[in-house]
Amino acid sequence: MNVILRHTLSFALGSALLAIPAFAVPQGQDSGQQDPAKTQPPAVQRQSQQQLGSEQPVPQQDTVNPKNSKDDVEAIGNRKVSCHMNWFSLEKEIGLGKQLAQEVERSSKMIDDPVVTEYVNRVGQNLVRNSDAKVPFTIKVIDSDEVNAFALPGGFFYVNSGLILRAQEESELAGVMAHEISHVTARHGTCQATKGELMQLASIPAMIFIPYTMAGYALYQGLNMAIPLTFLKFSRDAEREADFLGIQYMYKAGYDPNSYVTFFERVQADEKRRPGTIPKVFSTHPPTPERIANTQKEIARILPARQEYIVTTSEFDQVKGRLRNIMFSRKVTEAKDKPTLRSKTEQSKKQPTGNDPNSTTDDDRPTLKRRPDSQP
Repeated sequence: MNVILRHTLSFALGSALLAIPAFAVPQGQDSGQQDPAKTQPPAVQRQSQQQLGSEQPVPQQDTVNPKNSKDDVEAIGNRKVSCHMNWFSLEKEIGLGKQLAQEVERSSKMIDDPVVTEYVNRVGQNLVRNSDAKVPFTIKVIDSDEVNAFALPGGFFYVNSGLILRAQEESELAGVMAHEISHVTARHGTCQATKGELMQLASIPAMIFIPYTMAGYALYQGLNMAIPLTFLKFSRDAEREADFLGIQYMYKAGYDPNSYVTFFERVQADEKRRPGTIPKVFSTHPPTPERIANTQKEIARILPARQEYIVTTSEFDQVKGRLRNIMFSRKVTEAKDKPTLRSKTEQSKKQPTGNDPNSTTDDDRPTLKRRPDSQP
């Protein structure tokens, strides 16, 4: 399998700090200040000397990428990235995701080609291994032209065939998949549901004092309808966090994180040239120029530069071509089976007339008949 690597133009600067020698007062020279050690009792002096001899250098704290924080790429897998308040255990979250996954597969047509599904699953599982995931992932491909991918709570992950065909490189596909995997690792779905339940609990005291009138009933309904519990649409803060974590997972897996930005910039450029072409999934919360700029800043801030990145592979091109043939065959089959409506009345079956088998007559053609005479 051929792998295309992208070489960077800049090299990573070393992180070692320059040691600045301290100015020491020569021995025997008066510095103008009294040595505090000489003023201490002998027992304290001996204790201080023993402590001084056994002292170890204190490691300096990294204020840019604190250890085991969300900025520490080396700590991926050993850090906590989910929200602080979540009323769903991991077991309950997996059970919830399984129920939602059954609904998705019941209402969707799946791609069952073993070559395509195995490849997409392998790319996704590689990203999962280089993420903060605490649950196993099940990755499947949906037969849909829409450029989309989504992950349900508990690690049930779906990639549309339209996304695979729209991506130009494997790193672009990996970028979108890493973004959706981040929604699961950060547990955005159940964290959002927890906030919704908290809002419902907070609204209970207000409901108690609502008068039993039509206006009060309408207000009660409004309070309930203002709390949608959805697991596919997230807040802008959650989307930004998924951007932030996704580029780290790409980087950890060896992909160029800039491919994630490139893909969405191309999607936006297509929308400007041909309005209405932007996929539905991006219409609700599209990657705004601000989000793209923030992602580029985070790449430069927390990701050490590398000599080379994985851009694409020959296997990606092969799978993409195979999937394109599958989708084309499906459309041809659907076109044959699709019933058609005709705007004009078809001619009825023509039957041969006379002795000439090739001559036909139209049964629906009007004929002229002589009117019989009324008198004999």
